Amino acid sequence: MSLLDHELELLAPAKTAEIGREAILHGADAVYIGGPAFGARHNASNPIEDISALVQFAHRYRSRIFVTMNTIMHDSELDLARKQIWQLYEAGVDALIIQDMGLLEMDLPPIQLHASTQCDIRTAEKAKFLGDVGFSQLVLARELTLDKIRQIRAEVDTPLEYFVHGALCVAFSGQCYISHADTGRSANRGDCSQACRLPYTLSDNQGRVVAFEKHLLSMKDNDQSANLEALVDAGIRSFKIEGRYKDMGYVKNITANYRLLLDELLERRPEFARAASGRTRILFTPDVDKTFHRGHTDYFATGRKEDIGAFDSPKYVGVELGTVVRLGGDHIDVITNAPMANGDGLNYMNKRSTVGIQANRAEKIGETDEGQRWRVFPNEQMAALPGLKVGTVIHRNRDHQWEAALHKKSSERHVGLQLTLSEQAGGLRLSVVDEDGIVSATDAALDLQPAQNAEQAESGLRASLAKMGNTMFVADHVELKLSQPWFVPSSAINALRRDAVAAHEAARLAAWQRPQRKAPAEPRAIYPDTQLSYLANVYNEKAREFYFKHGVQLIDAAYEAHEEPGEVSLMITKHCLRFSFNLCPKQAKGVQGVQGQVKAEPMTLVSGDHTYTLRFDCKPCEMHVVGAMKPGILNSPPPSAVPYSPLVFHRKRPH
Repeated sequence: MSLLDHELELLAPAKTAEIGREAILHGADAVYIGGPAFGARHNASNPIEDISALVQFAHRYRSRIFVTMNTIMHDSELDLARKQIWQLYEAGVDALIIQDMGLLEMDLPPIQLHASTQCDIRTAEKAKFLGDVGFSQLVLARELTLDKIRQIRAEVDTPLEYFVHGALCVAFSGQCYISHADTGRSANRGDCSQACRLPYTLSDNQGRVVAFEKHLLSMKDNDQSANLEALVDAGIRSFKIEGRYKDMGYVKNITANYRLLLDELLERRPEFARAASGRTRILFTPDVDKTFHRGHTDYFATGRKEDIGAFDSPKYVGVELGTVVRLGGDHIDVITNAPMANGDGLNYMNKRSTVGIQANRAEKIGETDEGQRWRVFPNEQMAALPGLKVGTVIHRNRDHQWEAALHKKSSERHVGLQLTLSEQAGGLRLSVVDEDGIVSATDAALDLQPAQNAEQAESGLRASLAKMGNTMFVADHVELKLSQPWFVPSSAINALRRDAVAAHEAARLAAWQRPQRKAPAEPRAIYPDTQLSYLANVYNEKAREFYFKHGVQLIDAAYEAHEEPGEVSLMITKHCLRFSFNLCPKQAKGVQGVQGQVKAEPMTLVSGDHTYTLRFDCKPCEMHVVGAMKPGILNSPPPSAVPYSPLVFHRKRPH
């Protein structure tokens, strides 16, 4: 059961199996989660037993479970990875999200493989190649425009997946080595140090400061909610939410938000269908502003934008709430645009940093033409709130009452049933067919007696059969196919219904068909290039064999193998700081007196004792952050379970 072209899949993240279950209840058609090892978020791992239980829960709703194994792997790790993959397959997992092509050269079970965003899929040629070698779903680069997605879809028949919400890596995924160069912690190995969220000073080629101590590589958060239908029309079929480090409230809120948006689209576009089963009823009002974000951007989906960066702060500042109008000895008065509550989290900017305030108590003290007036008694001493003054703008990043609603039951998901009660020799049979066409039947031995009150007996049977309680089902229709009205004790009909529901859950699980791994195309696909640099992230012999087999003649080792001397591109990004500060030659084109004076000359980026050169490749409109590996890291062996042998990774031709 692969994703079909008419199906739209909402794909949600899960840090834990518990969060995964809530994602499904809030409308996810699929969930991606980390296994015990080899996930690109090393602090979001889960034991096989938890994943197995999540699989059982998900398959009842026809939702799929994907496990991330999207790091690059050392030779010494491949056997452990193979064993883990077999364990995940035996646990019922539907697909693996991977980056390392060495896995395709191993003895794997027939489990689907999805190409991770770390594979950096930006062209139709690469997308077609990955589909031809056996990938069943492709996660496209976040930087692609709608037009580029449309072009890829026209040439590729493999289902396409695209991030629609959440944090953005400033670099093309898989093309960032700055963390490893500076700290030895590799993003491609699941341990990114998030250098992109640090403050930097930017200088031009003459040493003039353009920006001082700003978070110049920190992006706002992705939000494609306004582009969903355009993405559908461009060919996206799986809509992915970022967030395997995020908490339960975030996953509930964002999943519910996109579930409602997609359901509205499906209502208008009957040619499309939901990728999984059931109807979701959201019991709160989703609001993407009320859980963690750094501001919203649709990034490059509709073209380059001037304001995609979160330069002031990489933290969650929340929603603007109001303005300080008075300072008291132990309180502040704020004119707000919304009600407040005890326990709200507030903050404000002081110079270049964010200062947090915990509202211990909030009291409404009046109404004004500008809004409501609230008196806030913070947990902090007033002297501990630097820069706070009349006129300071206050944001709320924790809405206590709204978050309290998310700690309760906040969604229901039900699969519709058609129930038919009929007679058989020695009792009754309850037949069940669900919205997916799965059929089951349960019998009960009963001594049937004619009912004295036919109408009452019939209505009682219908009411009892329709009571689905806390099960995953809802009775859409109840039919009585009886030769005459029978008296059936309520205990007996309730027991029959419970047995039938349990039997039907088992039937749904038994009927689940796990998607099979896609067979590679024949004749064997040829990779679009004949040589690969360190940017291909080839970190083991199996990966090298894979590329040789597919026509690549020269292969450099991954950056993590420590074979790249001197300065290289540590980050390749579509984000351009020249553009952000109106220094782009394309911006100057046609401007009187400026054209010809602005050139894409290198710039310098400094954070602490780290200095990088920025180089600008204007043809593809990309920025390269150039630097060298720190000596202590360069002289240390790559992270692995066995000593590193440089002979394995030298640039080689096929035998």
